[in-house]
Amino acid sequence: MAADALAIIPGAVLRNLADKLYEKRKNAALEIEGIIKQLSTAGEHDKIAAVIGLLTSDFAMSPQANHRKGGLIGLAAVTVGLTSEAAQHLELIVPPVLNAFLDQDSRVRYYACEALYNIAKVVRGDFIIYFNKIFDALCKLSADSDANVQSAAHLLDRLVKDIVTESDQFSIEEFIPLLRERMNVLNPYVRQFLVGWITVLDSVPDIDMLGFLPDFLDGLFNMLSDNSHEIRQQADAALSEFLQEIKNSPNVDYGRMAEILVRRAGSDDEFTRLTSITWINEFVKLGGEQLVPYYADILGAILPCISDEEEKIRVVARETNEELRAMKSDQTEGFDIGAILIIAERELNSEHEATRIEALHWFSTLLLRNRTEFLGYLEGIFEPLLNALSDPSDAVVLLVLEVHARIAEEPHHFHHLVSYLIHTFHNNHVLLERRGALIVRRLCVLLGAEKVYREFSTILEKEGDLDFASTMVQALNLILLTSAELAELRSLLKKSLVDSRGKDLFLSLYPSWCHSPMATISLCLLAQAYNHASSVIQSLGEEDINVKFLVQLDKLIRLLETPVFAYLRLQLLEPGKHTWLLKTLYGLLMLLPQQSAAFKILRTRLKTVPFSENLKRTSSANPYSQILQVTEDGNRNQDTPNYSAINFLFRLQQFESMQQQHRDHLKNQLQSRKSASATVLTQEIQRYEESHSSSVPEISRPPSRASRVIS
Repeated sequence: MAADALAIIPGAVLRNLADKLYEKRKNAALEIEGIIKQLSTAGEHDKIAAVIGLLTSDFAMSPQANHRKGGLIGLAAVTVGLTSEAAQHLELIVPPVLNAFLDQDSRVRYYACEALYNIAKVVRGDFIIYFNKIFDALCKLSADSDANVQSAAHLLDRLVKDIVTESDQFSIEEFIPLLRERMNVLNPYVRQFLVGWITVLDSVPDIDMLGFLPDFLDGLFNMLSDNSHEIRQQADAALSEFLQEIKNSPNVDYGRMAEILVRRAGSDDEFTRLTSITWINEFVKLGGEQLVPYYADILGAILPCISDEEEKIRVVARETNEELRAMKSDQTEGFDIGAILIIAERELNSEHEATRIEALHWFSTLLLRNRTEFLGYLEGIFEPLLNALSDPSDAVVLLVLEVHARIAEEPHHFHHLVSYLIHTFHNNHVLLERRGALIVRRLCVLLGAEKVYREFSTILEKEGDLDFASTMVQALNLILLTSAELAELRSLLKKSLVDSRGKDLFLSLYPSWCHSPMATISLCLLAQAYNHASSVIQSLGEEDINVKFLVQLDKLIRLLETPVFAYLRLQLLEPGKHTWLLKTLYGLLMLLPQQSAAFKILRTRLKTVPFSENLKRTSSANPYSQILQVTEDGNRNQDTPNYSAINFLFRLQQFESMQQQHRDHLKNQLQSRKSASATVLTQEIQRYEESHSSSVPEISRPPSRASRVIS
């Protein structure tokens, strides 16, 4: 076959075809073109195939670079000579040209581009069957190290694009896998090449690039963070065009793309995050039920972006979050409340306050719309919600309390909440000191002060840690005496002796308030049970009046000067009617050190009492056996209009019993400390004696007591 070709092509032409000078190779190619035209006209296709074989084996595949260059230009000349009949010989012509794209010699690669360009101009649409291989070659050449090769490849690329856009044989289904494989390439030239093809194909009406967008969307987003400004612009332009098409298209696969957008929303690159969130925003508006299974993933992408450093991202993320929360997809198939709760719980640990707040808004929304389903997941999220009460942000704590208040609408959940709060305060005294008042006050507003205080009292009455119970009761008592939110509760307690509700509340609080003498006295002053308050004061023993007690007493004396106790101070204007009040206040005065500021405050107040009558006390060992009598008329003191409604004798016994438990507890603590100290001291002595006995000679040791007795 080679011999036939040699007979067809003159030797001089073949020599010129392998010459190092381009002009000689070009002239030889023109002669070959003329010969092929003649053979084509005569229908001598076997001879044409022989010529192609010769050009391939002896030239295009030759180890000599000039021969390879001649072979490439010769194959192009054959195609030009064949004109309309070239299609039937393409399977022989194109492969050696494509193989030359991988040649080590840059000039050979350049001539391969030139040859394929000329071949493509002739065959046009028939060229499409080799498109995938040509695309692969062009992709590599676009990043070629030689600028001339790159330039030649760009010219060829433009021609191939023109051919593809006008061809009806192009298969987008076969092309997409090629595109997808290369989308994550980092080379900037390759990226430009790929974006260029995506843009061109998307402009062809008969090619549905939007349907295949999920296959290369991630790659486009990856290009948004490229170092080249031009590539970022091209990728952004392509994405903007696709987003516009999505808005105008009735059939879009939102689900697959949503997964990509969620990943990209967490990108380190600011522009990528902004573009991702913008797409998610549009998807939430357009996607409808298609996006329901992806709500949790979308939420997981949105919530962190709400606290983004870039304001544009924050604005879009907030808008998207509101849109998502406003969508009522409760009953839609695929709506997974558990997955959303997991995301919300995760974001409760975010370092950003805004994100934590929005996570809590989701808890509230789901609890409001899907209460039954929400409570089914309560066991897993209840503790994280309680831990959120330790959040450094007051705004977060208030929202957490709102969520808890909604959960606590059922009695058993309410009891669980208060029990867990007490447990948390027990383990975290700092939280009690810093946030206890805020938490209790807010719960009182949300759930009702009386309900909250009754539950706290019921649980604290049985508290085993007496020191904590005392601390907790003191905290609750201070809130009761100072908080505006508890004004109604104080008003109800003032009626304890005349109103059944007030009496029930007093009796409910009293057992736990017995953990603290000063809390008990405060409660009695609120309830205007001055007789009992005086009895409580007189029941106190020496060991009860310690530093902690005096600190609490100091606070109470100062509180007596506040508007909360204005009624009590006004009652001092009628000392004849409120003798037990006077006795109580004087009792408190007697407990205070004279040098203290509280002593001076209370003494100054008592000096203002207008004693217009001579008060006398009845001598009695039991303060409940008689009530103080006033002046000569002997009228019964009107301090307690319905005093018999409450069995105060029993209450006093209850108080004394609780205080005895505290005394015993304190003694046990002291004994334990002494025992521990004694043990340590004994061990020290033993170590000392052992260390010294080992260093004293046997002869010089004094005889032991036992040895002296024997002798």
